[in-house]
Amino acid sequence: MKKAAVILAAGKGTRMKSDLPKVLHEIKGKPMIQYVVETLQKLHFDKIIVVIGFKGEMVEQSLASYPVEFVWQHEQNGTGHAVMMAKDALADFDGNTLIALGDVPFLSSGTIQRLIDVLEQTDAKASCLSAIIEEPKGYGRIIRETGTSNLQEIVEAKDATEEQLKVTEINTGTFCFENSVLFESLTKIGTDNSQGEYYLTDCVKVMYDNDMPVSIVVADDPDEGEGINSVEQLAYLSEKFKDRM
Repeated sequence: MKKAAVILAAGKGTRMKSDLPKVLHEIKGKPMIQYVVETLQKLHFDKIIVVIGFKGEMVEQSLASYPVEFVWQHEQNGTGHAVMMAKDALADFDGNTLIALGDVPFLSSGTIQRLIDVLEQTDAKASCLSAIIEEPKGYGRIIRETGTSNLQEIVEAKDATEEQLKVTEINTGTFCFENSVLFESLTKIGTDNSQGEYYLTDCVKVMYDNDMPVSIVVADDPDEGEGINSVEQLAYLSEKFKDRM
């Protein structure tokens, strides 16, 4: 089965206390997005598309020697909108599409492969990487169908009920979809949420409502799927995963 990857890398990252695109902050002298691309290269993706926005020319320059394509997200309208920017580049692609985040540099090739395998080896139309954490404040919650292990929806923290906020299984933002199902689902999401944005996670509810199962892969190490949102977080995770780097 062919596979493509879309890396979301358009954000500024205001909490990084820098005017540099978030994905260009360095780990051991190398921009974090280069680690993401190199991990995907180990898995021999047929296409790697990088969605750029804030100071995107700098990201293009950073990845000039890598076999990737670029698409622009000129307005920041959410993760779903960012993925929509890759629609034309994947219009004729027949295979599975991984959605990865450019600020999650410690995700291993083994974990990504598990996500792909679950999609290819089951009747699922998508797979989602989740993590169990003790303090899930601020994270989107994994809501499973009552009495089953099926993923019913992902609710962002700002839109969650008090009961949903008690859930400790969170969305890491990493998914794998059947390509045609991904872009069909994106046409059915809206902006009726606290942010007024197109959430990629809303595709899960669209798929559930249309009897298209989404499988869940729980990360063995929750920190592996964590995004870099501050200089302190960058320092902590860089130290934890220093041997892998």
